[in-house]
Amino acid sequence: MIDENVWISQAQQGDDEAFTVLVETYQKPVYNLCYRILGEPEAAEDAAQETFLRVYQNLSHYDRARSFPTWLLSIAAHYCIDMIRRRKFFSFSIDAGESQVDLPDPYAPEPEMEAVRRQDRDHLQACLQFLEPTDRAAVILRYWQDYSEKEISEALHLSGPAVRLRLYRSRRILANLWDEKPMQWVLERKMRKSPAF
Repeated sequence: MIDENVWISQAQQGDDEAFTVLVETYQKPVYNLCYRILGEPEAAEDAAQETFLRVYQNLSHYDRARSFPTWLLSIAAHYCIDMIRRRKFFSFSIDAGESQVDLPDPYAPEPEMEAVRRQDRDHLQACLQFLEPTDRAAVILRYWQDYSEKEISEALHLSGPAVRLRLYRSRRILANLWDEKPMQWVLERKMRKSPAF
């Protein structure tokens, strides 16, 4: 197996096959990060494609002293945060979880448990949408991608104390939201965002 640094070096020299290997290696983590931040499968696909386009265009500027996955997911996170900031209205799709990458096994021996897991995933995804975009990115990088606080600090261009504060505040918000009935507050949020007639 060829070392990742060899693929990066070859891709920097214009080898499209090497870049394709990097895309295939990281497409799932990039999509999952984008999906968790944006909450919509179609938007996440577009964001993942845009991320890899930006990586391709800026690969010559990649600093090898930095972790490649950190650099890559930093580009994805910043692009998603910018997308959210540009939106005038944000609506969470109630059935967004049905198009997720990690669908349950149709042959699972306990379908009731799978249904509960799916509800929990959907509930958590809905809760994440209430976090401010940078907080959401920090939470996803920490708890889904297992980034250290230092790596999050580098990826999101935040100080260490700012990362700790954002994670602490986000955990409290998520804990409070977790016990609420998700359908009730999703519908209430949609009604608040709907234009008055």
